[in-house]
Amino acid sequence: MTKLRLAIVGAGPAGIYAADILLKAERKFDVSIDLFEQLPAPYGLVRYGVAPDHPRIKGIINALRDVLDRGDIRLFGNVRFGEDITLDDLKNHYNAVIFATGAIRDTTLDVPGIDAVASYGAADYVSWFDGHPDVPREWPLDAASVGVLGNGNVALDVARMLAKHAEDLLVTEVPENVYEGLKASAVTDVHVFGRRGPAQVKFTPLELRELGELRDVDMVVYDEDFDYDEASKDAVASNKQVMVIDRILQSWRKRDSVNNAGGTASRRLHLHFWARPVEVRTDETGRVAALVYERTKPDGQGGAVGTGEMREVPLQALYRAIGYFGSPLPGVPFDKKHGVIPNREGQVLAKDSNQQMTGIYATGWIKRGPVGLIGHTKSDAMETVRHIINDQGSWWHPEDPSEEAIPALLQERGVKWTDLEGWHRLDEHEVALGAPHERARVKVVPRDEMVRVSRGE
Repeated sequence: MTKLRLAIVGAGPAGIYAADILLKAERKFDVSIDLFEQLPAPYGLVRYGVAPDHPRIKGIINALRDVLDRGDIRLFGNVRFGEDITLDDLKNHYNAVIFATGAIRDTTLDVPGIDAVASYGAADYVSWFDGHPDVPREWPLDAASVGVLGNGNVALDVARMLAKHAEDLLVTEVPENVYEGLKASAVTDVHVFGRRGPAQVKFTPLELRELGELRDVDMVVYDEDFDYDEASKDAVASNKQVMVIDRILQSWRKRDSVNNAGGTASRRLHLHFWARPVEVRTDETGRVAALVYERTKPDGQGGAVGTGEMREVPLQALYRAIGYFGSPLPGVPFDKKHGVIPNREGQVLAKDSNQQMTGIYATGWIKRGPVGLIGHTKSDAMETVRHIINDQGSWWHPEDPSEEAIPALLQERGVKWTDLEGWHRLDEHEVALGAPHERARVKVVPRDEMVRVSRGE
């Protein structure tokens, strides 16, 4: 019987789902799968891209854990594609590869002053508060008034993690350095800016509701933002999600804190709709001093047009949460404009000719861009896997497809890789660190310590 030796680069949801779907698919050949992950621990953005106070994400981790713990997929963590292992190596030892490397950089924003001191990409802040091993341990939280650009779930995550009191995170797996950093935060006001109106936001009702439940944080919304046009009224009437979002926002309009009138909390979270960023003003040191935005209005089709009216909000820091962007991989085609690997339904295409590149596939955000939730990742993987199965005639013919070849290669190169057993060790270690403090876990942050614990050294 023919055997498919498959490499998957990226052990987040996209990579793990692709492995699971292929193993369960109807096919006329055996399958052997190796997952490569540049971090010492699996789960990708579920571990390093979601705020620690989101317990529902644990359900996703449990589902991913169940797949890995079946024992029919090998994990090679702490292995960097392009450095520790190359595309040529994969061709020598596998029949095909799926790239599932996601998108972890921030999309750029073309606004004067956006590169000022204390102007940050949301992805960097998220990586910091999630204890990503490859970012600095400290984060500057010396601003009293902070702005967040964007109206998606990441923007709300960032705003919540700026406004929330550090001690309220102690029930989560927040790393120790992050707790200490947030405890010393000078923030009093967080301003979230969106180009369109309350009926056109991209976040989910659950994310929004969580904001209103923050202890000692007043929600501030502005009556002028709720003069709905017909398109907005239709959206509220016809879409259950928009209806719930509208209901939450309308309830906040009735609170004492609305429009800054009489709130009593020590921190405030302001939501500004119909606000298009125009310029980041700076002080004499080059630091963020204010955001200038143009007031927009509905265009009648669910979009927004400028009114010409400019407003200014004083700020000392600004976060850009307008989307993630993919990173290029050595030897793999890359679409610089869209931040994805060029592909047709997951079959990777050569950059110049648009012809299919045999043996190379993509799934997840690096395939379609950083949109959609976990559910989309599954249907994405199904499409890619279907092509791998049907493309059997054009698989690579590896020189050495033996399962022993990869550990031998990594050992020869001095790579300290981590495996599934190692992840279990690290997992148990983090849970044990949290136990004395009645916390779910305390995340280990330094990469070398993660590797040492995983390898039992």
